[in-house]
Amino acid sequence: MVDIISKKEAKDILNADLNTSLDYIKDINFERSNCITYSKNIFLPLTHICQNHCGYCTFKKDVSDVEYLVMDENKVFNMVSKAKELNCTEALFAFGESADKNDLVKSQLNDYGFESMVDYVYYLSDTILNRYEMLPHTNMGIISRDDLRRLSSVNASMGLMLETTNKHLLKTIVHKDSPGKNPDKRLNFIKNAGKENIPFTTGLLIGIGETMDDHIDSLYEIRKLQDKYGHIQEIIIQNFKPKENIPMKDYPEPAVIDLLKLTILASIMFPDVSIQIPPNLNRELISFFVLCGADDLGGVSPLTKDYVNPEAIWPSINEIDDVVNNINFSLKERLPVYEKFINEKFLKEKVYEKVVKLQKEIS
Repeated sequence: MVDIISKKEAKDILNADLNTSLDYIKDINFERSNCITYSKNIFLPLTHICQNHCGYCTFKKDVSDVEYLVMDENKVFNMVSKAKELNCTEALFAFGESADKNDLVKSQLNDYGFESMVDYVYYLSDTILNRYEMLPHTNMGIISRDDLRRLSSVNASMGLMLETTNKHLLKTIVHKDSPGKNPDKRLNFIKNAGKENIPFTTGLLIGIGETMDDHIDSLYEIRKLQDKYGHIQEIIIQNFKPKENIPMKDYPEPAVIDLLKLTILASIMFPDVSIQIPPNLNRELISFFVLCGADDLGGVSPLTKDYVNPEAIWPSINEIDDVVNNINFSLKERLPVYEKFINEKFLKEKVYEKVVKLQKEIS
């Protein structure tokens, strides 16, 4: 178990002046690894239908506005085949939560021969794992522990953003019509993933109305789960970006200095977990976040856009490499499951075999 600072000490870090913050940065960089990691992936948005109505979201669409209710397997496998040619190792499934509660989506799945989104994702993941030897990573919102267990047999890792522990946001424009964003439900889901020994990604969404105390409380809740189950491989510090045609279009972006201090705090609280910042949302600031403790840049796709933030283009691997080299760090490709989780405790047999093979190929 990691020795954890107190909440007062955490608040002091977030309130620190420049000289004190620089001291923290020096300490963080004193003996850390100089490798910054990323995963080469393809983003597969199986459906844009979602039960939640988040005030910051452009991903969710109405049934009348979508190109397809549920992406068919031919399109999925065609995209995966192209990604394989580009040496991608991760097939990222991210789509609307509880989409199959919608009757039209349910009917489409039935036409494909499946009862639920979990059934369909299992089939796609199993095929991708075996036919294309790419590693599925699924982020589909809250599902049951039994479904988590089932998908873990064909997924290298899974994920769900905690976003925040602030329950008041369930009554505001942010999450008022989003039952799946209840913090208790999300923490319980992350706990269930721990019980199932699933390598897991979570994180905070910054700038949606939460407070400094909320940031601290959120990190502490994640820390408790990590201390008990040890399954969290990365924490994302994701900044809200205002967009046209969303209810929160007039919300301001979070201050850069607050994001950097939060990265410092997360790095100090989680020496055993990678801290990730999305490079497409912070293109000009990557080096600053790295110096503040971020050691991972998440999935970067040479083929597909970021469907959650479609206006934010991925920087190229060469561009990122130049940025980190300029501050004396090196860029290293990783799989969607981190190296320390490549064992039979955290990976089911079929997945483990593929992971070991791919790990040798990228090493």
